[in-house]
Amino acid sequence: MLDFRQSLINSILRKVLKRLHYPLEVMLTCVRWYAAYPLSLRNIEEMMQERCVFVDHVTVHRWAIKVLPVLAAVLRRRKRSVALKLEDG
Repeated sequence: MLDFRQSLINSILRKVLKRLHYPLEVMLTCVRWYAAYPLSLRNIEEMMQERCVFVDHVTVHRWAIKVLPVLAAVLRRRKRSVALKLEDG
């Protein structure tokens, strides 16, 4: 099930990020760091340079603008409903 979910997300993202020159893993890593942690775009640029991946902070921002709405839509579709259990006391 996890492989199907990952392949679905990858296929949708590949369509959105068609003509970009970086590997999908690099783009997703940068966008994940930007969305999940309180890092600036310049911090992400520095962190990627430490890993020998040279990417500009403006490029990371463009990726975030393109990728985050797509990820939100895909994950919203896959989200399970929350049911509250009330115990009889």
